[in-house]
Amino acid sequence: MTLYPKLILDALKTVRYPGTGKDIVAMGMVEDDMRIEGNKVSFSLIFPRPTDPFIKSIVRASEVAINTYVGPEVEIKGNIAVKTVKKNPDKKAAESPLPGVKNIIGVSSGKGGVGKSTVASNLAVSLAQLGYKVGLLDADIFGPSIPKMFGIEDAQLYMSEVDGRNMIEPAERYGVKILSIGFVVDKEKAVLWRGAMASNALKQLITEANWGELDYFIIDMPPGTSDIHLTLVQTLAITGAIVVTTPQEVALADAQKGISMFLGPQVNVPVLGIVENMSWFTPASHPDEKYFIFGKDGGKNLAAKLGVKLLGQIPLVAGICKGGDDGVPVTLQNSVSGRAFVELAQAVVKAVDERNASLPPTHRVVTH
Repeated sequence: MTLYPKLILDALKTVRYPGTGKDIVAMGMVEDDMRIEGNKVSFSLIFPRPTDPFIKSIVRASEVAINTYVGPEVEIKGNIAVKTVKKNPDKKAAESPLPGVKNIIGVSSGKGGVGKSTVASNLAVSLAQLGYKVGLLDADIFGPSIPKMFGIEDAQLYMSEVDGRNMIEPAERYGVKILSIGFVVDKEKAVLWRGAMASNALKQLITEANWGELDYFIIDMPPGTSDIHLTLVQTLAITGAIVVTTPQEVALADAQKGISMFLGPQVNVPVLGIVENMSWFTPASHPDEKYFIFGKDGGKNLAAKLGVKLLGQIPLVAGICKGGDDGVPVTLQNSVSGRAFVELAQAVVKAVDERNASLPPTHRVVTH
């Protein structure tokens, strides 16, 4: 029998904390330090105070639940540690610069020109259209395009005081909170940053902004692999990554490198899936016609080869480019491509839910 965290957590959901009636998983009492080695399972339970009268009974009930609902062969007895809550808000803030954000999703690509920013912006708007609270960070330091795609190139940022700190207020459009380095540089000139300068600017947009409570925080990452990617995984615990590609062979090769970067031991961020952009050309006047001008099913085949999800195939329609140029994301239109982005958003929500149910939370990368 293969053990994995979801099996253990499902069993622990049957254990109720006396007095509240809620299960210990829902109450956040199960620490995210679970270790599984063969049949041996160990983790910690968090209690509000060291004198909690239910510590022994909850530990015992947890052992029984795991042996009952997972299997008697699971070695759990004596492997549940007990921790108590340490009230240290400064440490909590340091560990989680965005405590009000539930899911952080990086949108990446192995190379430029595959429509990564188009996917990121339309995904953000589609999620907002579905009723979620959404933030979008343009982390493409060297080629910020999100302001133009949302028609807010001339947006003026201002500060507000939040809990005694001066914080940047994100711009807001189409129900999405937005920040971009493009707001603070001359849009007519090339952005020349040294690596450390770019990383510091990005950290400021993340940690010194009033993002508030969000269901999804979408990050439009630079193409390829760079210091910026390392800065992001060092600053934030990214829930999962989405890799954008086109069906072309050269794009697929680069997409595979991008996926290996996220799954590598240094980064270790789950890949939610692949988005195949420009899958086929569809004339706006003939929505049922498909012309596979960049090849057929390349992203779909790569997803199958690597064992990751194909989250969506986005057709190439003139309206997508025009929408980006005019500052009106195409997902706001009832068109072939607009509906494709709504379906992509629904697939992403499902993929995130499955990831959160089956894997422990991601940790920030710590370098020594």
